[in-house]
Formats: sequence, C-alpha cells, structure tokens
Amino acid sequence: MLKSGPGPLFCLSESSRCRGGLLRRQKNGKMWVFRMSKSSANPGSVAARVRALAEPLAQGLGLTVWDVRFLKEGVTWYLRLWIDKPGGVFIEDCEALSRALDQPLDEADFIEQSYCLEVCSPGIERDLTREEHFLHYLGSEISLRLIRPRDGVRDFRGTLTAYGGSKLTLRLADGAVLEADRKETAFVRLAEESDGRPEESV
Repeated sequence: MLKSGPGPLFCLSESSRCRGGLLRRQKNGKMWVFRMSKSSANPGSVAARVRALAEPLAQGLGLTVWDVRFLKEGVTWYLRLWIDKPGGVFIEDCEALSRALDQPLDEADFIEQSYCLEVCSPGIERDLTREEHFLHYLGSEISLRLIRPRDGVRDFRGTLTAYGGSKLTLRLADGAVLEADRKETAFVRLAEESDGRPEESV
C-alpha cells in the first residue's frame, strides 16, 4: 500500500471525462490522482469555490484540505488539491476524494474550459501558503526563496519564529534574523529534515 511517508509522495490516477477506470502510476517519487474535465475563468475564485466544495467532503473521509490551486502549466489548466491526515496520505485517500468531488463539481458547473483535476499529498517539504500553515508551524525549520536576492542571496533556511500580517520572521543558523513579506517570496516550505514539530527552548 502506498502512503506519503517521510518524503513527498503523490498518487496519480487518470480517467476520461466519462469517468472510466482509474489507472495508477507514480512519477518522480510523487503520488497523484489525475482526471480530465473542463475549466473556467478566475483562478483565485475557482480555487476558493472548489475548496468550499471539497472541505466537507474531505472531512467526511477523515482528511483535511491543505491547499487548492487552479493554475495553467503550458497549454493545460490544472485544478490541484493537496490533502493531509495524521499518519500520512495513502493513494486510496486521493482516489476517494477525487471520486467524491466528481458529482459536486459537475452539479456546480462553474468551470468551463478543459482542465486536469489532481488530488495530491503535500509531502514533508510542503508549501506554506495560508496563514494557518504558518501559525501551525511556528517554531519549525523552514526554507524560503526570495524573488529578489538580499546581498546576492535568495535561498534561506531557519526557524520560523513569528508570523503576522503576511510578514514572517526566520532565525537563521548563525543567529541572524530574516524578516520578509510573503509577497517577497517565490516559495516558503517546511524544510526537508524538519519533523514539523516546534523546537523546544532550553
């Protein structure tokens, strides 16, 4: 049985619009559930509406929705959901939520163009994108990349010591403090070796 384990792992299943049999495969150590469907307009509003549909369904399956994004890669639109649960996400969890979303998405019918629906596990190096993510991981080790370098450096790693009003504070290994607004970052994610638990003060 496949699960998210200590590294990022997603399950990939594919089906046509007619909801035929699911095919499972893995790529680059990641696990995905993948479906073809139709797509629409504003990525932000689509993601918000899908999250509202998905959260009660995920809760009923013992899952939480970590993140939802509607984005275009090349010529293809992707509706991508990341899910989580204690003990890690299994391929069956991804498939269960993918199937549960089929009818609600069809009935809501607010997405018009073609798109691929993917349900994924966030993995250990999960992206922190929402306020609750940052608050949950206060005291944990994170890595970030700045859009514009500071003193020639873009990549930083350290302990997340504070977050508020979209500004985060990082204590680096040498004791220096980095403050940045989320708008200044290309990404912020949990560090690879971090266990996700806050450091204990001594």
